[in-house]
Amino acid sequence: MANAELEFVNELLRSFSLAELTVPEQRAALEQTASAPADGTRIEPVLVEGIPAEWVIAPGVDSTAVILSLHGGAYSIGSLATNRRFSALLSSATNCRALSIDYRLAPEHRFPSALDDALTSYRWLLAQNIDASEITLAGNSAGGGLALATVVALRDQGVALPSAVIALSPWTDLTGSGQSVISCASTDVMLTATGLRTSAATYADPEQYINPYASPIFAELHDLPPILLQASRAEILRDDSTRFAQRAATYGSAVTLELYDDMPHVWHMFAGVLPDADHAIAAIGRWFKALPR
Repeated sequence: MANAELEFVNELLRSFSLAELTVPEQRAALEQTASAPADGTRIEPVLVEGIPAEWVIAPGVDSTAVILSLHGGAYSIGSLATNRRFSALLSSATNCRALSIDYRLAPEHRFPSALDDALTSYRWLLAQNIDASEITLAGNSAGGGLALATVVALRDQGVALPSAVIALSPWTDLTGSGQSVISCASTDVMLTATGLRTSAATYADPEQYINPYASPIFAELHDLPPILLQASRAEILRDDSTRFAQRAATYGSAVTLELYDDMPHVWHMFAGVLPDADHAIAAIGRWFKALPR
């Protein structure tokens, strides 16, 4: 039986449905739920080639290394405010500064606008004399898929690659072809197959779903930096991680896949409430600090 903390979180998520709301209403509702980062976190607004962004620096961080943090929200919702706590958690776990960007959202700005903004932000970091080896891409849900698409695009463009990629419950397949979309329908308290289809159509045209920069699971996954994937066995996007890891392995790329039992989609946001969220954040830190430098 699930513990009390998990039951509380699942009930909270079941009650928070955005399905019947318009996109502007969804954005407003999500903003209202945004959690503040830990006391002492530094927030420093910055404009990145016209893209609103902010530095998020957890207390005690003393490294000049950078996490380029990409928020979730199915490419249509989410913001700097909703990404602030996530960025702070990553900053604390990795001892890095986090640069969170407010990439353009669909339906006003469809594929490849989000990717273009992520690429622009990465190149901006390089232009600040930050070495690629000091940069890590990270994101959750759609942001996780965007992080993976970004590193594939950087490789294809011949740009120096980041040191690593961290993707949490990533959405890597806009076609929704993973078996878990069906098999986990009764255990996922946040996402539905119908919702995935709607979000995909909002972001891209159907013929673009298999574009590797929209759905990185369809990319050639060779010559990539180390990648950490974390997903829940209970979420419908589980196979977006498991299949990505399997494909990457066939291309010889180093991917670490960590699966957690019973957790909701991007359970990391409940750090401090769910023990497995705390464990997952700590595991990110251990994995990151063990990377070869």
